[in-house]
Amino acid sequence: MLPPSGKEKCLSDLLNNKKYTVPFYQREYKWKKQQLNELISDLTGEFLEFYSDDDLRTEIANYGCYYLGSIITTGGNENAIIDGQQRLTSLTLLLIYLKNIQTEADPDINSLIYSSKFGKKSFNLDIEERHECIESLNAKRDFDTSNSDESVKNMVERYNDIDGIFPEDLKSSALPYFIDWLINRVFFIEINTRSDSNKEAEQDAQKIFVTMNDRGLSLTPTEMLKGYLLSQIKDNEDRLKANELWKTTIQKINDVNPEEKNADDDFIKNWLRAQYAESIRETKKGAVSEDWDLIGTQFHKWVKDNTTKIGLDKNNDYREFVLNEFKLFSNIYLRLKDYSEHYNEEYEYVYFNANRNFTLQYQLILATIDMDDSTEIIDRKIKIASCFIDQYIMRRAVNFKATDYSTIKNAVFNLTLLFRRQSIDELKDKAIDTLEKLSDKNNFFFTLDGINTWSLNNSSKRFIFHALARLAYFSEKQTDTPGASFVKYIERNTKNPYDIEHILANDYQQNKDNFDNTDDFEKMRNRFGALLLLPLDKNRSFQDMQYADKKDRYYNENILAASLNAKYYQNTPRFSKFRDTFGLNFEPLDIFDRDSIESRTKLYLQLANLIWNADIIKGIASE
Repeated sequence: MLPPSGKEKCLSDLLNNKKYTVPFYQREYKWKKQQLNELISDLTGEFLEFYSDDDLRTEIANYGCYYLGSIITTGGNENAIIDGQQRLTSLTLLLIYLKNIQTEADPDINSLIYSSKFGKKSFNLDIEERHECIESLNAKRDFDTSNSDESVKNMVERYNDIDGIFPEDLKSSALPYFIDWLINRVFFIEINTRSDSNKEAEQDAQKIFVTMNDRGLSLTPTEMLKGYLLSQIKDNEDRLKANELWKTTIQKINDVNPEEKNADDDFIKNWLRAQYAESIRETKKGAVSEDWDLIGTQFHKWVKDNTTKIGLDKNNDYREFVLNEFKLFSNIYLRLKDYSEHYNEEYEYVYFNANRNFTLQYQLILATIDMDDSTEIIDRKIKIASCFIDQYIMRRAVNFKATDYSTIKNAVFNLTLLFRRQSIDELKDKAIDTLEKLSDKNNFFFTLDGINTWSLNNSSKRFIFHALARLAYFSEKQTDTPGASFVKYIERNTKNPYDIEHILANDYQQNKDNFDNTDDFEKMRNRFGALLLLPLDKNRSFQDMQYADKKDRYYNENILAASLNAKYYQNTPRFSKFRDTFGLNFEPLDIFDRDSIESRTKLYLQLANLIWNADIIKGIASE
């Protein structure tokens, strides 16, 4: 075995016209949205530390660097990745996404994704079972994962997540700057084993990987925080109790999703930010990190430096901090994680927010809790805060306002301060007041009336999908439809998941009498009121049908689809009562044209106003 070599490489050097394989035992791609969110948020946050919109592209060479740790490869004819494939796969997905949203191929990043030789394209992460998936994503095509392994399913899910994570303000003029910085100023240390055979190289690389993981003594931030807190508890019995509570609680948090790295760190960050962060870094070049940012990067050190702010003045304060406060907030956090993963009608808004990948909800909900709250008060605060978040997200979404982490974190921080440890009545009033005054810097108010112009595109797709599922589920509940379920609409790991259905087939020639031109037709067929949810097999089989042919087939589907057919209005007393009670604009449509789309949009707005309104928050507060 030759001594392993370690070399600093930027992302471009690492991927440009290179080929990497992954050993069979390392082939699973396991990252969840949380890890991807952290990676992209860290990268974009670091970039924005240096970026100014009046910079020249050449100034990127002077921007600060960002290090993504080490990767271990075998070198040789088959350059296998022994450690680092989760990061490289995720970065490849990000590069594909960035390439796909570029308006111009500058900078050209194709060679970091694939290389061409003798007219044949091959991807730089050369893993056979992923080829078809990566090819589809790279070509902006939908990819059916029903027959795919877990790694490919994860890749498609993570790729779809990127659009909601990547900041909106980096998708236009700043995009080439970010790409330049990403590929040239983000570095790895590549540890390369140089053996005479591929087998020996892989064995040597595996030894290094095991040694680095088994013999490394570095502690996580959570472990360092625990060590500091326990060291301040002088009574031995109390310290033992605190230690046992900490260990069992952190284990429970990590067991919620064993594949999620640093789940315990996420809890600590959410808890400390919710209860104690009083400042956040300004969004300008050269701004310094404040409470919110420091908790995100080094919360163990932040606690040591802010004991007075937290109230840790005496030895007994540390005991109470662990045995009472840590216990209370970790138990609430575990409940929230459970409500996020498993639909519970009593706490359904937590599930709805999680379905739209709004991870900042944990911080905002925990902010409302006071140590003196009773169990009943805590339960109501969870419901009020999660209901507020649901309505807040919806109002932003229908007005095409981003809810990605980087864009909205400052707004959520301000809401955290506003809601922190408020009483039920104060929380209710401030939540409703916030919704009523929700606007942007140009005083454009975010109301549900944005539905009148809401339409389907890459950014809005997941929100429109969610909204259609909510409208369908609400209609089912109100009409006592057997098997009413929100989960059935959004569940992806089934053989026949639901998908968005365009009521108008993509055929301008057949519909040109109703629309001005192809652009007008495309714009109208993507309007919210021109969309439904149907099972994937029916969505595909109906795809090229004209409305006159599809209308009868809609009859056996959910209420939003069935109500287009006149037959549905016969012998459906519960539906008729639902329609008449709320004065809803349900009506059968023999043709589907511009007026029909406007009519359906009005109906969807009526339903939305029943689902997302301030009276629901008032009702929860008065329970």
